[in-house]
Amino acid sequence: MKKNAALAWIYYVAKRFSLVDRKGAGALSARLSTLGICFGVMTLIIVISVMNGFQREFIDAIMEVSSFHVRAEGGFEGKDELRRFLKDNPKVLCFQEFIESEGLAVGPSGRQAAVLVRGLDDGVMKNDEGFAKEIKVLRGKFSLHYNRFQLKESGLNLPPVALGSSLARSLDARVGDQISLYSLSSNKPLAEAFSDKKTFVVAAVFMTGYSDINSSFAFVSKDCEDFFQGQSPSYGIKLKNPAADSALLREINGRYPEASAKSWRDYNRSFFGALRVEKNMLMLLVLLIFVVVAINIFNSMRRIVYERRFEISTLSALGGKISSIKNIFIMRGFLTGVRGAIPGLLLGMFFCVNIKKVFAILSGAIFWLQYFALLIVSPQEAGALAQNPMFAVYGNIPARMYAGEIFFITLFGILSAVISSWAASREVLGAKISEVLHDE
Repeated sequence: MKKNAALAWIYYVAKRFSLVDRKGAGALSARLSTLGICFGVMTLIIVISVMNGFQREFIDAIMEVSSFHVRAEGGFEGKDELRRFLKDNPKVLCFQEFIESEGLAVGPSGRQAAVLVRGLDDGVMKNDEGFAKEIKVLRGKFSLHYNRFQLKESGLNLPPVALGSSLARSLDARVGDQISLYSLSSNKPLAEAFSDKKTFVVAAVFMTGYSDINSSFAFVSKDCEDFFQGQSPSYGIKLKNPAADSALLREINGRYPEASAKSWRDYNRSFFGALRVEKNMLMLLVLLIFVVVAINIFNSMRRIVYERRFEISTLSALGGKISSIKNIFIMRGFLTGVRGAIPGLLLGMFFCVNIKKVFAILSGAIFWLQYFALLIVSPQEAGALAQNPMFAVYGNIPARMYAGEIFFITLFGILSAVISSWAASREVLGAKISEVLHDE
């Protein structure tokens, strides 16, 4: 009860001080501090959420299409037992059996490009929802079975291949064209590998959110045994919870040491590390807003402490504890932080949810400002002005908000005001009470 009463008293006095300081330079400084925290929280939430969406496009494409959560080699006698183990394991969402080979692709016009050929089951689009979601088929039909209806109509008896969009462009290959693939990962000598080619027909051109996949990946049926001669199959395993990869690795390596299972943390380690550094540096730069606001609050609170030295001395003379008097100013800082952080949180979440509309409005506003400026300065060039297409690109990046990050940003905005007020409140009763009362 005593603690509640003391807190109520501190809150009451802090509110009374705030009411008295509504006018003058102190009031302006308090409003600027509140707006600074609001702007900082809003900006940081928007920037981090857009950065999350931008990075997750890369990460999702890598996880769902390329590296999986766990990869295990299947070239050993107990691979059937491993397959049953994965099928019955509650941690596993789905898995693919695939064969992979580095190779050289030659397009219909003779253009060449390095390629990573991966053999998959024909039903991968039905059995793996994550893979189907990330693979956006631009042209043709993503079907790896020999007896596709397109092949029947053309009369060709060639296995199909699905090419990444950038790879298809570099080969100048379109749906229905024939391309040649050379496998360079087989056990054949290099000279023999270059003389032994396999002809495929382009069944589909696809695109993902990661440019390296678009520029190097080609998918074929894993039943092309003559192309993957000497290559052992592998299992790409996707988990219900990606963080459970360590537990599954222990199980697989304990039961089937020949499988040589590895986690997604071992693949693309440098790339994921670079993304993490990029995000942390961006967050650090935006956090400088709070540093500026904290300095402003510190200077403002020092001035308030000096202006209220008579009231402080009176409270102390009447029996108020120094710690309680200091807490009055810390409470004021907390209230300033809350008044700025909560609206900033709401605005940031609103803009993230409506990010596409926000960029569309921003693009239109900038366009019309430039248009009217050109009408005044150079009317003949106004007709050639167009909206910046990059705003549409940014607007199509889905902002992804994570509760932990939003909580940390909001808390940091409040704490910046609280810490600044605490630092300024240390000068409370810096002068003797008798001196202050005598001066008054």
